Amino acid sequence: MKKILVTFFVMIQMSTGVFAGGDVEPLETEEVEVFEEESRFYIVAKGLMILGDSTEHGEALLKGDRDYGFGIDFGYRIGNGFALEYDFSFSKNRVLETKPGHTPEYVDADYTTSALDIVYVFEVTERVGLFVKAGYEYEWEEIEDLGIDSKEHGFVLGVGTEVAMNEKFKF
Repeated sequence: MKKILVTFFVMIQMSTGVFAGGDVEPLETEEVEVFEEESRFYIVAKGLMILGDSTEHGEALLKGDRDYGFGIDFGYRIGNGFALEYDFSFSKNRVLETKPGHTPEYVDADYTTSALDIVYVFEVTERVGLFVKAGYEYEWEEIEDLGIDSKEHGFVLGVGTEVAMNEKFKF
């Protein structure tokens, strides 16, 4: 009899779990698709190559040679291909000073620029874009050995190409 009672209670216990949730419907969840949106802010690191230039300073002719620099741009995408950018760049250059009656002399020159631009990017394909920049720039030129410390400013224009290396980085 003891075996029958134990078996009876075990069967009741097991069947209670089966009947307990009989009228409860399973919870169905809806999966929401998440699309990753490109950030409106961006940063551009850039390398510069100075091609050299000649200019007159008093009696002296200053001829710059080819050299390099670096820069960084901070941008904000407004929409429809437009963006606002703040640009900064710095470069150094060797300049040959030639004066009548003097020995030619090489001196170091520093150039710093800062600009605020509006940019338009035309996406040719998903990977390639063409851009146009227009803005206002300040330039500081310093040649300590010659006592030159000039500041200039004015409108600037630029064009270029960007190529996507992957979904997050462009070249």
